[in-house]
Amino acid sequence: MKKKTLIIGGGGFIGMNIAKFLVKRGDSELTLADSVFNRNNLEYFDCDDLKKINFIKDDFTQIAAFENLKKEYDFVYILASVVGVNNTLENPYDVIQINTSIILNTLNWLQKIEVKKILFSSTSETYSGTTDTFDVPVPTNESVPLCIKDSSDPRFTYAITKILGESAFLTCAKKFNFETTIVRYHNVFGPDMGFKHVIPHLVERIFKRENPLKMYGHKQTRAFSFIDDAVMGSILAMENEDSDGEIFHIGSPEEITIETLIREVGRLMNYDGDYIKAQTFPGSVERRAPDISKANRILGYQPKISWKKGLERTVKWYENFFKINEEAREDGFRAHHN
Repeated sequence: MKKKTLIIGGGGFIGMNIAKFLVKRGDSELTLADSVFNRNNLEYFDCDDLKKINFIKDDFTQIAAFENLKKEYDFVYILASVVGVNNTLENPYDVIQINTSIILNTLNWLQKIEVKKILFSSTSETYSGTTDTFDVPVPTNESVPLCIKDSSDPRFTYAITKILGESAFLTCAKKFNFETTIVRYHNVFGPDMGFKHVIPHLVERIFKRENPLKMYGHKQTRAFSFIDDAVMGSILAMENEDSDGEIFHIGSPEEITIETLIREVGRLMNYDGDYIKAQTFPGSVERRAPDISKANRILGYQPKISWKKGLERTVKWYENFFKINEEAREDGFRAHHN
């Protein structure tokens, strides 16, 4: 019997890659729900695969959109949200309104249907204030207290909505009779991830031969997780009964500086200009890397692709994009001081 699987946010980067894996595995009756599906989404699948997927295009910030969904599912992935530093700084109301509406509408819908298990996608941003303000170990495990530095800073609107989502789904699961698990993604990247993130921004700037190349936040550290590993972590968390009611850090524990990342992208793109240090984006934490021992112990999760191997594949995709297109599809690089 195929598992009835719904991905809300199925048109996004992680959602599409989870869908691609599930279609190839062949044991899911798959529905993808999102407000946008474009040509690039459909290129994830061949013609035969497309016939196996039910696409529902609607605005899930509106409760009426949920009426188009079925009344029974085995697995529901909640991946839909507005993300991106530029979005939080320039459109904080949209981030709050859209992300909160999807959370509340989903919970409203869950009271009326039968679902075995929910996976809610959260983020390492939920504890960003903790690691900077308190003496919390890095790599950081799931027991870390969640906090933000300044509730008046729009940079933290995304994190606030994810804290809300974690609390909402964990506390409502028993009341509404479904199981749930939370995954906190840590800097997931890969080909065709959009243009809101540091790696696409770097490729865009180097492709345009910015010189000197400003290294924003060069001393800060991050741990980058290639999309294939994030997909596997998500599916393991969803399909393992021991994950019920648990939170998992999904990512790579390999911590590198932003300067290391920048220079490696430059090497891959044969950049021969100068590098200079520059101020960081406001609200960015100094260090971030996940302790994944819990996910390894309970789920058997272990990243397979190093950040360098993943970066090579990602840079190649974006280089090819900019050879054909003069500008980014959406949210190309904008310096924060502008």
